[in-house]
Amino acid sequence: MRQSDWQRVIDAAMAPALEYLQSLQQRRVYPESVDPDDLRRALGGPMPTRGAAPEMVVADLARQVEPYVTSHATGRFFGFVIGGLHPASYGADLLASTWDQNTGLFPVTPGVAAIEEVAVGWLLELLDLPSESSVGLVTGGQMANFTCLAAARNHVLRETDWDVEALGLQNAPKVNVLVKEDGHTTVLRSLRYLGLGTETAIPIECDDQARIVPEALERALADLEGPTIICVEAAQINTGSFDPFAEVADIADRHRERGDATWVHVDGAIGLWARAASSHREMTEGLERLDSWSTDAHKLLNVGYDSGIAICRHAAAHRAAMSTTASYLVQSDGETRDPMDWNPEFSRRARGLALYATLRSLGREGVDDLVFRTHALARRFAEQLAESGLARIENEVVFNQVLVRWLGPNGEDESLADRIMDCVRTGGEAYFSGTTVDGERLMRISVSDWATDEDDVDRAVAALLECARQVVG
Repeated sequence: MRQSDWQRVIDAAMAPALEYLQSLQQRRVYPESVDPDDLRRALGGPMPTRGAAPEMVVADLARQVEPYVTSHATGRFFGFVIGGLHPASYGADLLASTWDQNTGLFPVTPGVAAIEEVAVGWLLELLDLPSESSVGLVTGGQMANFTCLAAARNHVLRETDWDVEALGLQNAPKVNVLVKEDGHTTVLRSLRYLGLGTETAIPIECDDQARIVPEALERALADLEGPTIICVEAAQINTGSFDPFAEVADIADRHRERGDATWVHVDGAIGLWARAASSHREMTEGLERLDSWSTDAHKLLNVGYDSGIAICRHAAAHRAAMSTTASYLVQSDGETRDPMDWNPEFSRRARGLALYATLRSLGREGVDDLVFRTHALARRFAEQLAESGLARIENEVVFNQVLVRWLGPNGEDESLADRIMDCVRTGGEAYFSGTTVDGERLMRISVSDWATDEDDVDRAVAALLECARQVVG
């Protein structure tokens, strides 16, 4: 075996990594310069003819890239819905990279496959979802939606005596897909990947908080026959609202009773974790009666990327949609769990390690507190900005999302949102991103980092108000 000087490589990586992590509180949240030409000059150039020592390459990477890194884990990154990084997850990911296990088959990588099995069992227990459910660990919320909807497609067509895995969609019965008007784009993208299309999806009316209107769903289903998939949400991307799951479950049951195969999927990329918190459990009542649930462990649990989770009540449909066999594979005998049976990949890193480590580090009480604090900090944002008189809050702050309309001297002025956010990003104190709701530009605050505290919120609010006064003039 050729020997490597691992100590030099580890030293080259860990010294700047530790310096970065320990400086998070003082760091700029957004890089001072992000000019694309500067980045290409600093990081690019022609492919070298001769190689370099691994420790030199790693040291150069740390030195050259670090000035352009966005500090997601500062506690003051509130853009998009990007969480921070839990220390247990970070440590587990170091082990995952060190062990370099291709976690598809139990017989090949028994240790990390077993840890994944334990982690998904804890997950079902924590979220109080049916114990017979199957779980696939995937790259993120997008692929979690894809995996769940692939299982949905399999299930509703199989109940109509059509094997979509063997026969495809040509000549298959039409699948009715009902989606929210304000649903997340990853659901539509998943439908495109699955050959179900986006143009044929039936949009269902939502209320002013982007919650699905049950009466509108029932009216749409009354005119439909055949296999049906319904998509709802736990924490809508803009408002953070939760759909009325119990009512949706009742409507789906009535549709099944008419003889139509029906599956209800919950896009819970942000809000499925509310199910684990006593403070928010009521908002998820009835969710357990549905058929599949997707989430992203990075968005609130702060497991490192990549950490999407697909959960299906109907394990047979999930496995049929994802699994495969081949003569050269060494697959388990059925007594153990092969991770590749539950996700669309052959080769992948040991994702279960970071999920296991974070769940074990937090425990039930830690997850409960994380959800509670996240909501409390979002409300702190909303209250301080509303009290300033410079902004108006446009949503009911029920979870971690806050929609902000900035006010000019003459009242509403949607041009202010991007100008104020640009000002804050340039200053480096915090990061916010915008969204468009009903054709109007707003600022959206997403509190998603376990490390965020009251001081982070107060610092971010002070930066926002200072920029607002500058921009408004």
